[in-house]
Amino acid sequence: MKLYEFYIELLQDIKSQQISEEEGGTQEQIFTNFAIDLLTDSGETENARACFNRKEDSLGRTIHKINGYSLSENYETLDIFISNFKGLEEIRTFTKHEAESASKQAEKFFKNAIFKDYIYELEESSEVFDLAHTLAEVKEIKEFLTRVNIFILTDGLFKSDIPFSKSIDDYSIFTRVIDIEYLYNLSDISRIPIEIDFEQYGSSLPCIKCPIENDEYESYLVLLSGKTLANIYEQYGARLLEQNVRSFLQFTGKINKGIRNTIREEPHMFLAFNNGIAVTAEEISFVDLPEGGKAISWAKDFQIVNGGQTTASIYHTWKKDKANIDNIFVQTKLTLIKDRENLNEIVNRIAEYSNTQNKVSTSDLSSNNPFHIEMEKLSRSIWALPVESNNIQTRWFYERARGQYRNTRNKEGFTKAKKKAFDLRNPRKQLITKVNLAKYLNSCVQIYKGKKLVIAPHIVVRGSQKNYVQFLSYNMPKKPDKSFFEHFVAKAILFKTSEKIYGVKPNSIGDMRYVTVPYSIGWLNFKTEYKIDFNSIWKQQNLTDKMQSLLYDIMIEVESFIKDNAPGSLYGEWAKKEECWLQIREQNFLSVDSILDELSDKDQTIETDDTLDDLVKQEELRQIKNIGHAIWSDFHNFFEVNKDEFKARISFNIARKLKNDITISDSERHNGVVIINYLYNDNPELFSDKKETEKSSTKEIQVNISAFNVSLIKKMSVWENKARVLSDSQRSKLYYLANGFEKVNDYNRLFTINCLNKMLKQGFSVNEI
Repeated sequence: MKLYEFYIELLQDIKSQQISEEEGGTQEQIFTNFAIDLLTDSGETENARACFNRKEDSLGRTIHKINGYSLSENYETLDIFISNFKGLEEIRTFTKHEAESASKQAEKFFKNAIFKDYIYELEESSEVFDLAHTLAEVKEIKEFLTRVNIFILTDGLFKSDIPFSKSIDDYSIFTRVIDIEYLYNLSDISRIPIEIDFEQYGSSLPCIKCPIENDEYESYLVLLSGKTLANIYEQYGARLLEQNVRSFLQFTGKINKGIRNTIREEPHMFLAFNNGIAVTAEEISFVDLPEGGKAISWAKDFQIVNGGQTTASIYHTWKKDKANIDNIFVQTKLTLIKDRENLNEIVNRIAEYSNTQNKVSTSDLSSNNPFHIEMEKLSRSIWALPVESNNIQTRWFYERARGQYRNTRNKEGFTKAKKKAFDLRNPRKQLITKVNLAKYLNSCVQIYKGKKLVIAPHIVVRGSQKNYVQFLSYNMPKKPDKSFFEHFVAKAILFKTSEKIYGVKPNSIGDMRYVTVPYSIGWLNFKTEYKIDFNSIWKQQNLTDKMQSLLYDIMIEVESFIKDNAPGSLYGEWAKKEECWLQIREQNFLSVDSILDELSDKDQTIETDDTLDDLVKQEELRQIKNIGHAIWSDFHNFFEVNKDEFKARISFNIARKLKNDITISDSERHNGVVIINYLYNDNPELFSDKKETEKSSTKEIQVNISAFNVSLIKKMSVWENKARVLSDSQRSKLYYLANGFEKVNDYNRLFTINCLNKMLKQGFSVNEI
């Protein structure tokens, strides 16, 4: 049911986005964007771009098709995305035949682009022109490209588990089906760990367990063959590298000359010369070795936290130089994380300390960074003024971790009416992620590069990971305040409105929105000497007609300039270079005099605001009151049944005060939020519509105790008044239920069953039921 609910919600989101003015486009491409975003957040691809290209034969049959791509900056890996989206009312089965057909269409595009003159069939305005031109013309492709991952994205269920892999010339092709269940799991847990059966890659890994006993980890010394490591890396690539560290270090995969020379000339010395690698795992399995000892045969969530250069260098020397790596062995420290609750924190710390030479601070990349926590608090507490005819104040919801919007919506909107109210207050189009935050700010914020103030649209074009690291390095304040948040939202409005003005095919300026929008905003910000009045944009929650008209004209000029001046027609590649930005910012495309009255001469420096704590308190009280006194009474009953007296007392007091309109104390407010989060994580059914819950739960209880009714409760109460086997509070509550002073709802039934079990053990007759 959870998968089906996710599917229906996804379809509704896609349809809503299609008809919204901001996006438009086909449902298949909106689905493609959604899937790519999830895969990017989970570290399975990076800097991906959704685009569409389809070639047909004379009968209208598909020869090749592509819905998106990602080409790593070092040209080592190409990800091709091909979508199969139907949008049916029920989840369908995606067949093996459909998967094989989609895989062939994506392979055909790759062959046409890299081996044939397909580039000459494309218009320069085509969405895939950049990719086709790069594959055909860039010499580094022939040197470094070794892996092509084909992602088949589908809203169906794929029940086959057969991996697709083949080789075309020297290019390894790996095909994966990303079905609706995989997307649901990604949306729920943010990352699906790699599972590796080492025996499939040659042999198990002989190991020695370190004599360390604790509850956090176990450590093993492993001898890993170069061939096994190369084969694993060929299939999984950068997915093997711990995600946060990979993003921070900007892993290049270039061959280390020292490692390369050792492999080619002195392979027997590799173990002596190389420092080895460090890896982590969540679970491992062992087999016994014939000569005694143990070997690791399988590992879950196998992640290289130190040694990415070693791994890539071994792989490239084997793949490109055809070197013999049969005698290469790599000493490996494998840490098995036993403390599952703190797994991510421990892995991040191991990665950080293992890479001290690079001064990695993985906490900077974590969603638990104080900046992101503060932004989350601000976004839940600051209300934007109503716009146009709408008299409802809204919030800009900052999602510091994947799934927060959905979880908050479910937690607060436990009935259809309350879900609708949540959607009105928190429109999905006002949802902003960490990656989007970095994109909006890097397009128009002054940043320090040495002693020089610059804007960074060329970094925005490079993709989400690089842009996010740029933001961390230059733009992230230690403690954002109310003014910072309001200016940030104004910049989000500027960026999103520019995207809307640019348009979506077929009604768009061109096919370079991902390049033209940040460059145009950067140019305008630079030419106005950073005087755009963001305070005014925040108050209006919109751009003026004059500003929108000017932006439209700027984008036409900027796009034309890039197309006219990019060397070799590589528009996207040139736009990633600082040289492109330096040239564009010096151009006098248009006069900005039309918006002089919208610029601010005031200092736009953001001042500290100390009212956040008060805003947070107000929001927490709203959340508590939104639940209502009746469900807080249910919380009280639940905790009584589970013998948690403290939470039961807090819930009872909140229910009583809400019912009688009495002020809730700061302590009760704080503990009330703790209770809400605790119950939502472990018992989300408590937030369901009470009528539906009572109806379904009654049916379940009748299956277990067919004669359960008020008459039985009265018999239990009479017997208990004589036997006295329950606590005083339980006895009193049973009396209230038996005599109609409290309703017999779902959670009071659970309470009664708990009492019944105790009474049966103390002699209450089964014949009385």
